[in-house]
Amino acid sequence: MTRIISGAAGGTPLAAVPGSLTRPTTDRVKEALFSRLDAFDVLNGARVLDLYAGSGALGVESGSRGALAVDLVESDAKASGVCQRNADLINGVLGRKAVTVHRSRVEPFLDRAGVNAAWDLVFLDPPYPLEEAGLSAVLEKLSAHLAPGAVVVVERSSRSPEPGWPGGMTKFAEKKYGETRLWFAEPFVPDAIAPGDLAEDTGPGPLGAGEPSAEA
Repeated sequence: MTRIISGAAGGTPLAAVPGSLTRPTTDRVKEALFSRLDAFDVLNGARVLDLYAGSGALGVESGSRGALAVDLVESDAKASGVCQRNADLINGVLGRKAVTVHRSRVEPFLDRAGVNAAWDLVFLDPPYPLEEAGLSAVLEKLSAHLAPGAVVVVERSSRSPEPGWPGGMTKFAEKKYGETRLWFAEPFVPDAIAPGDLAEDTGPGPLGAGEPSAEA
């Protein structure tokens, strides 16, 4: 059973999507991920987008930790229903509608986003069958909707290749946790440090912050 790890609703159990339809992020990986995001100082007051949301666990965790607004995007009927249950839970704890569920495929959702729509933190945990070209196309659409200093987190199998980053985005760190690899990217800034200049485990992140170590 997964749970909200920290924040206003810390320790609260979350509803899970039944069956093998989704691949939930383990609590170990989620705890390490949010430790890094806390070090980046990107959560408090953030506008968060959780694409391929599954149960919505990453977005809901963000809401518990101080995000201003969270959008969960999930196309499957059962999974989006679970997203709504978890959104209702955190919204009840917070006493406001911080988390909104959108039952939609990712590509049309991004196509419909207004020109002024911009997020500070974006999670993508696409299903394994999504081909690399499809993921690259989504990242291309997403790059037009990133706020300055935004952080993008892509979760993939450790056996998957590095995502194809669009011109408006650059990787600044990556980390492997068992069978999972997290890729961290940010909006491209001309004259920024080249991605290859940063080591795999010690990328300082967008604000030059560090991260508590995690065993690979």
